[in-house]
Amino acid sequence: MNDKGLDPAVRSILEAARDRSGRGDERLSVHARSLAAAIERAESDGRVPIVAEVKPTSPTTDGVRTDDPVELAQQMVDGGATAISVLTEPDHFDGSTAALARVREAVSVPVLRKDFVVREEQLDAVEADLVLLIARFVDELDELVSAALDRGLQPIVEVHDRAELRRALATETAVVGINNRDLASLEVDLTTVERVAAVEDPSLRQALDDVTLVAESGVSTPADVRRMREAGADALLVGSAIMDGDVAANTRALVNAERAVETDDADTASEVDAA
Repeated sequence: MNDKGLDPAVRSILEAARDRSGRGDERLSVHARSLAAAIERAESDGRVPIVAEVKPTSPTTDGVRTDDPVELAQQMVDGGATAISVLTEPDHFDGSTAALARVREAVSVPVLRKDFVVREEQLDAVEADLVLLIARFVDELDELVSAALDRGLQPIVEVHDRAELRRALATETAVVGINNRDLASLEVDLTTVERVAAVEDPSLRQALDDVTLVAESGVSTPADVRRMREAGADALLVGSAIMDGDVAANTRALVNAERAVETDDADTASEVDAA
């Protein structure tokens, strides 16, 4: 587990994750809702596939949002979200497995458990459709991916650089997330997805093309959405930009990012024709 040079907040989160058993009452066996199918439905509807995140707080945000997580998730779905991400890390994000369980019961879209999962037993803490596994913090990544799949969970393997991407693509995962946020410094750089996804090696390129690619962190505007999509993202995971204000409206604005451009282009063409 590579935790050298980490921001103190991230180091504290990892220490808490290592101490947390996370074991549920029994080994999970999940009938998961398919993220790939949900993305396909969004695309066919003309929506950008957005994984909207219920995030009460984080080390990079101010204050705590105390709304009912279920109400927030339902507003996100009303706004067109393809899937919902729920923070379950309790000490630094004010999340809980109980909140995720309630959200998953209330919505029909796939639900991602976002946490710092570092051991197999922690997979059994709560039923979800997807689980985040951060490559940097998992030594035996292939084994943890396999353990998640054995339970019916869909792992999203998060990476931040090309070396981690290679590790992720060497596993059985069908979903890879590229995080624009450097967990060592907590700084965000949208060029991360663009650089890491710009694969030229033919075998690595094919492997990347065969998985669902999710862009994570730093997306705030429709322009950011379009930029990540142009970089190859099949879906985007968005938290703070949705949680800050009207959740349904914020989700809707990002979901319709590409549709808005098409409308603008059509209006421009009409003006040219009229002239």
